[in-house]
Amino acid sequence: MGGWRAGRVRRSLPHRSRRARPRDRDLQQHVVYLAFALILAAFAVILRDDGFLSSSNLLNIGRQAAPIAVMAVGMTFALAAAEIDLSVGSVVALASLVAAEVVAAAGFWAGTLAALGVGVAAGLVNGLIAVKVRIPSFLVTLGMLGVISGVARNMNNLQSYPIRNDRFSAVFGAGSAGPISSLLIWTAVALALGHVALRHLRWGRYVLATGANREAANALGIRTDRVRIGALVASGTAAAFAGVLLAGRLAIGRHDLGENDLLTVIAAVVIGGTSLFGGRGSVAGAVVGAAIMAMLNNGLILMGLRVADQMIARGVIIVVAVALSMRERRET
Repeated sequence: MGGWRAGRVRRSLPHRSRRARPRDRDLQQHVVYLAFALILAAFAVILRDDGFLSSSNLLNIGRQAAPIAVMAVGMTFALAAAEIDLSVGSVVALASLVAAEVVAAAGFWAGTLAALGVGVAAGLVNGLIAVKVRIPSFLVTLGMLGVISGVARNMNNLQSYPIRNDRFSAVFGAGSAGPISSLLIWTAVALALGHVALRHLRWGRYVLATGANREAANALGIRTDRVRIGALVASGTAAAFAGVLLAGRLAIGRHDLGENDLLTVIAAVVIGGTSLFGGRGSVAGAVVGAAIMAMLNNGLILMGLRVADQMIARGVIIVVAVALSMRERRET
């Protein structure tokens, strides 16, 4: 009798733990918003005499966060599908140069579409090699990072390419709608499109299912190869659009734009609630994560810390986020 009771208790324990897990996941999904509020409050107190909460500084934080947020939206799809895109920084640079050159030669629309085409092509190549040749996307995109960076450096012999098209600059970074920067407007557009695609479209559900269990998704009739390629195309396209935004804001195309943004993008996505191992993603969380990273950089600068200290902070955030993701994976 005692053995039967013990066995029954043991069998019931996993059931109770499974019932608790959805609540744990809900809490984890909201941690990024709590972290944003706490960091904002902390800097508001510590830097109250340094103008942290001034409208100009908050706008500056938003402008810094915008390209990272756009890249983070695309990276969310890649990670949610259990892939990764390490080439986003190089795509940003090449897209900015292509935009600058084509805008000068053929105008606003041609330059914008050509720059976006860079991202689509990079994502498609990454996806096809990873899926068809069966090389992990980590290695594929690492190699493509070098290839695309080399192409960008050869385009204009390491020289910046100025953009003198006022319409392009106004629409993609330097302009505003009243008090709202065009960078923030485009970030909101990317957030809305990404959230709808991931949460309300069938393709988004397929991305999450593929990342959670590719074999099971295949068994359900989901064409996981297409889903994985599409996720990497989404990441490349978002990176290219971030390059367009940076080119518009700075009025130049440059070979090193986005070069140091990869760690920041990954940190933003992971602390925003997207699993490094696939199956879970949050576009809104990724955008808030980008805002957190921009706020941290801004606050550390106002505190007088160096760029090296900012790099250390980003690295610590990524390590902690990865540790939490691995813990969640072991528990599921």
